[in-house]
Amino acid sequence: MQIVNSTKEDVEFIFKLYRIASAYQKSKGVVVWPEFDREMVETEIEENRQWKILIDGQIACIWATTFSDEAIWEEKNAEQAIYIHRLAVNPDFKGNNFVQLMVDWARDLAKKHNKEYLRLDTLGHNKGLIKHYTAAGFTFLGIFHLTDTAELPLHYQREKDCCLFEMSV
Repeated sequence: MQIVNSTKEDVEFIFKLYRIASAYQKSKGVVVWPEFDREMVETEIEENRQWKILIDGQIACIWATTFSDEAIWEEKNAEQAIYIHRLAVNPDFKGNNFVQLMVDWARDLAKKHNKEYLRLDTLGHNKGLIKHYTAAGFTFLGIFHLTDTAELPLHYQREKDCCLFEMSV
């Protein structure tokens, strides 16, 4: 197993995993991811902010990172943090606790970049993800109503109740 940056060649598979995740979200009755902007993902790849876990040469899990997330974290964005977005698992590798693997990796990345926190969010009142993320060591900070979502992906514009999670590095 290895964690490396995604490449341009991964774009189609990344979008396949997003569609699979969206279908799963729909089946669970939680907020569903929209079709994400291809240019956004390609920019993340160019900026080395899109990641993947490879197992035997196959993409098992993907996510994106950023060092700023002001639209969601507002004034807390001034604090030194790594923000994690769009974690999606290849169903062929489900059950491998990739959240914990990603957390361990992200803590090392945060230390390398002198960041104090790992942060992530999920929309709506997704009790399953709240439980999953807190089990991985995140503190659930509560549900916050987003106010400025114009620059965020469409699902943030539709559902403005956002669960925030944080972990000290």
